[in-house]
Amino acid sequence: MSHSSPALQIWAPGPVPEVAPGDDLVALTLAAVAQGPALEDGDIVVVTSKIVSKAEGRIVAAETRDQAIAGETVRVVASIPHANDDGATLIVENRLGIVSAAAGVDASNTADGTVLLLPADPDSSARALAAGLREATGARIGVIITDTLGRAWRDGQTDHAIGAAGVTVFDELLGTADSQGRELVATRPCLADEIAAAADLVKGKATGLPIAVIRGMSRAVGALDLPGARSIVRDPAKDMFRRGHREAFDDGYAAGLAAAQDPTWSQGDQETA
Repeated sequence: MSHSSPALQIWAPGPVPEVAPGDDLVALTLAAVAQGPALEDGDIVVVTSKIVSKAEGRIVAAETRDQAIAGETVRVVASIPHANDDGATLIVENRLGIVSAAAGVDASNTADGTVLLLPADPDSSARALAAGLREATGARIGVIITDTLGRAWRDGQTDHAIGAAGVTVFDELLGTADSQGRELVATRPCLADEIAAAADLVKGKATGLPIAVIRGMSRAVGALDLPGARSIVRDPAKDMFRRGHREAFDDGYAAGLAAAQDPTWSQGDQETA
């Protein structure tokens, strides 16, 4: 590899002790990163949303999980019945605009009898953490808060950015040219999601290492008022898949019945339909 070749360094300092409501997330993060190389200008600190939720007290009793999911749900996108006829998995849009299973309400890596909600405002949480890290270190630090999500049309899960501060979340390549001089018209990499997924390679899911540092992406680090991860959520007007196939069928069937029963709907309309 030549000296000028692009390269990233990714490490997971820690471990981090169990986080409790009211804990100082800036202090916890500084203590964790102190176990690795000192933070430098352009570093990006990637934090699993679970420790943010725990510090913010986003903990509810497990027996109220269904109520918690309902409370976090804006709309049901799709429902997938379980094979044993024991309920269904709900894919929903939560109040953050994220489409995921169970509205992001999670029972993994939590105390017995409890579940976690996502942070109330992950972008705000990221800004507070980035501001605290910048003040403490004097370095221009970016922060990404992550959660694990599935992806349409693909099995498995990867980490995605649900909160971001001081990081350019998109690599805006629209209008630039490729190596052959052709204009790029549909190329807009989501840097924040790529960084989140890369960091998870060293954080893991059950290792007690919920924080990672990425070095080598300083081009993506900027002002704290850059658009956050909420800007990644697709505009509903551009969403081609707003409903699951069962739900879309039911909506269409119900609309057809209502139209057929409408006295103002003519016989000719029915024959045409």
